[in-house]
Amino acid sequence: MRPAVTEKRPIAKPWIEAIHAYVPGKSKTADGRPLIKLSANENPLGTSPATLAAISDAKPTCLYPDPDSIALREKIGEVHGIDPARIVCGAGSDELLNLAAQAYAGPGDEVIYVRYGFSVYDIAARRCGATPVVAPDLDYGTDVDALLALVNERTRAVFIANPNNPTGSFLPRGEIARLHASLPDDVLFVLDQAYAEYLDPEDDDGGLQLASKFENVLVTRTFSKIYGLAGQRIGWATGAPHLVAMINRIRLPFNVGNTGQAMAVAALDDQGFVTHSRDHNRSERARFAAAIEGLSNHGLRPLPSEANFILILFEGALTAEVAQDGLAERGYATRWLPGQGLPQGLRITIGTSEQMDDIVAALREMAEAAR
Repeated sequence: MRPAVTEKRPIAKPWIEAIHAYVPGKSKTADGRPLIKLSANENPLGTSPATLAAISDAKPTCLYPDPDSIALREKIGEVHGIDPARIVCGAGSDELLNLAAQAYAGPGDEVIYVRYGFSVYDIAARRCGATPVVAPDLDYGTDVDALLALVNERTRAVFIANPNNPTGSFLPRGEIARLHASLPDDVLFVLDQAYAEYLDPEDDDGGLQLASKFENVLVTRTFSKIYGLAGQRIGWATGAPHLVAMINRIRLPFNVGNTGQAMAVAALDDQGFVTHSRDHNRSERARFAAAIEGLSNHGLRPLPSEANFILILFEGALTAEVAQDGLAERGYATRWLPGQGLPQGLRITIGTSEQMDDIVAALREMAEAAR
């Protein structure tokens, strides 16, 4: 029997009420002034010309897109050596992360992720009524043993980003394999590889190989980062056929648009742009990290990163909040992270050489003034 109505409006489920909405990186000041956006880990080199040219090849916007992204899945399979039947595309990898939790977890279940992990994991767990369980970190990185200690009969999924966002930490192939091998067969292991293309090929964590061999591994990737297609919202996932089939069952129809599909195919064909972006990121990240380490006497500490950003810890007189505001005054948007338990942290995307030099100079000036 329907319970008696006590409110004069619809009431959301309690697990939905508990969600804190995702907060994107800022691109403007409080008064609306545009900023150079180093807050969302977008590619500072933009989108490759070949990818932009593909806009003219897209199906007309008056027609629905291919609901199964067939050409895109075939191209992903060609580039990565994956059977296209084991690939599903989504509106960014965020859609696929949420669908993975929705398909395999619900009220009474638990979803584990690591402290200082991607904030979408908490939302994905709560959205389907599951309980998020946060594993302790190891110096801001993933502690495999601490995570495994939390696995129990209620665990339905484990989410790991590798490299991790927002800390930039990285688990090598052996640790990823050990984590997976220690999970029960009925626990879904979701490996979020949004920043995988920034790794040197020899540093691959083996996730795609695990997804090709085991029944409980789902790997997600995105075109939003190194491919420079954040505005198109395109992601993909791969895993066992039954995992892909389940996500296909509940994903939105026509979830990747005509233009996005055409541009993603072209982006995969332009691996030279990917290599150029990776090389730029590697050299500028190293240069920026070294410059911030030079400010250690002012309490600034850059965490080791394998992604396209660096998380700086402010452990001296200059605080992360003040640094964020000061950089905004100089025209830059960065990401302060109190909502993720990092009030002392400021995540800064690796931009152009000139932008990174400007950031370092500004931080040095502010740190010296704060002494």
